[in-house]
Amino acid sequence: MTVDKLKKQLITVIEEVARVLSRSKHAVVFTGAGISAESGIPTFRGSGGLWAKYNAEEVASVDGFMKNPKAFWEFIKELVKNKSKPNSAHYAIAELEKLGIVRTVITQNIDMLHQRAGSEEVIELHGSMSTIKCLECGKTYDWKEIEPKLTDCPPVCECGSTYLKPAVVFFGEPLPEDAMARAVKHASSCDTFMVVGSSLVVYPAAYLPFVAKKSGATLIILNAEPTHADEYFDYVLHGKAGDILPRIAEAVSRFLTRA
Repeated sequence: MTVDKLKKQLITVIEEVARVLSRSKHAVVFTGAGISAESGIPTFRGSGGLWAKYNAEEVASVDGFMKNPKAFWEFIKELVKNKSKPNSAHYAIAELEKLGIVRTVITQNIDMLHQRAGSEEVIELHGSMSTIKCLECGKTYDWKEIEPKLTDCPPVCECGSTYLKPAVVFFGEPLPEDAMARAVKHASSCDTFMVVGSSLVVYPAAYLPFVAKKSGATLIILNAEPTHADEYFDYVLHGKAGDILPRIAEAVSRFLTRA
């Protein structure tokens, strides 16, 4: 297929997806590392991913953290060193929420970029860096208090402990029960479920689109590369979320204005 035909095909799918969303009463957006990669945050898997550079068991497991918290915080420094900001895809999702289309964002990311873009209903399946707790004395900190301490890695609690653990899910820990229950509830009751920037290989979160499909929802996936699950989706878009999602949001707004 020629480049021109591919472009026309993409435009057609964008219009179709926007039309579906404009008619939706309860849309859910599910996001993975791909959307944050466009803000400069490294992905975890693949040849350029963080797991190619770091030992996941050492830096992101419960056992690894308890043995060497410094390794985890060195990893976090790498993750946040670019002072990443929300990109146009995050803002487009927030706009769809303001339009009353998207009821909630379910994310596997821990970077808080959705909230910074203006999304108000965000379910963080893998937790967040927003809150950090000392495992020795129980004191809690806000991320803004801890970030300046990363110059002397690892950060140290007022009590002297280096066991400052953020509210993120480590390997060896279950997903937060409340967050997963809310995610399943939305997946079971939505009429449109859109995946953005996820290859759908991390379970149990990757089951959510299929929960939605079983309940009769229209499935949409937008990812930079094809995934093993594309064949199960009603609409498939390949490309940068930061390029495509704003076009979808604009088209949705146009359809709503005409209605």
